[in-house]
Amino acid sequence: MAAEVLRTRGLRKSFAGPSGPVPVLDDVDFGVSAGQLVAITGSSGSGKSTLLNLLGLLEDPDGGDVWLGEDRVSAWSRSRKSEVRGRRIGFVFQSFLLLPSLTALDNVLLAARYVGGIDAARRRRALELLDGLGLAARIAHYPAQLSGGEQQRVAFCRAVLNEPPLLLADEPTGNLDDANGAIILDALRARARAGTAVVVVTHRMDVARDATNVLDLQGGRLCSRP
Repeated sequence: MAAEVLRTRGLRKSFAGPSGPVPVLDDVDFGVSAGQLVAITGSSGSGKSTLLNLLGLLEDPDGGDVWLGEDRVSAWSRSRKSEVRGRRIGFVFQSFLLLPSLTALDNVLLAARYVGGIDAARRRRALELLDGLGLAARIAHYPAQLSGGEQQRVAFCRAVLNEPPLLLADEPTGNLDDANGAIILDALRARARAGTAVVVVTHRMDVARDATNVLDLQGGRLCSRP
């Protein structure tokens, strides 16, 4: 049996509303193992992105715990969470989040600061990742010189540079056309086949079709989809 990379127990989150707290997540139990690709679906505003932010330690839950392997990381300090996030979790966001002043290669190499800095091996891996996604001729280009699909491929390379055991993707194809969306989805599937635990928030049924498990967020809780 593959090792469990991530799990939550009793995860809860609310946000302030005009009449008091508005519950978004209620007692969420979730887990993903190495090599699994889990798709999370749900209506707009159901809390999918909030859940992903909690899983990735970008936000703190109101209650419950998040575990990475045997580590109860939700109890750690903010600085320690930042360090483990950089080493053990990769993120692919809908909006790319590339730094406009850096080239494609340097945007990818940003992730190296969490693992001791840029060395020859890390630079070589960055170049190999970019080449593997058809960007060998674009490494010196800046984000404004890249198409949306190219920017998302750069963002994907940055997310996996450190070979994190967990990869989180929030609507990674939301701003892409079908052809570029297919490239990103293929890359996510390839990471799962290589043993990474992959969690994708998505509205696309082609992602759900190939997922190990599909969960729908309804009323603050995750439910298995048929």
